[in-house]
Amino acid sequence: MATIFSKIVKGEIPSYKIAEDERYYAFLDINPLGEGHTLVIPKQEIDYLFDLDDDLLAAMMVFAKKVAVALKKAIPCERVGVAVLGMEVPHAHIHLLPLQHEKDLNFSNPKKKYSSEEFQAIAQKITQQF
Repeated sequence: MATIFSKIVKGEIPSYKIAEDERYYAFLDINPLGEGHTLVIPKQEIDYLFDLDDDLLAAMMVFAKKVAVALKKAIPCERVGVAVLGMEVPHAHIHLLPLQHEKDLNFSNPKKKYSSEEFQAIAQKITQQF
């Protein structure tokens, strides 16, 4: 059974796309910890990040770096944090989150609420940085 992320890649479920290439897809998290919280996934459905073959994993990190650079340009922050949890969806993914403080990357923090228009504006602000 396809994961929600595979359905997003196929366009069966809408997303706020940030970047895409032939192997990876980046989109805004719809339950974000903060403005610009982005997920980076391989298009190939593999459950666990460290089950990716070395080349796919390395290239995914390079793709995530490009997204992080655009995030930092678009969203004022000290750094872009990186987290790999992989417990919520059985599809490898990396969280990228603009940070002011380390506590901003605490997944027990309340999630932010944005309207569809706000999500679209955030995505556009980031995609303009590529």
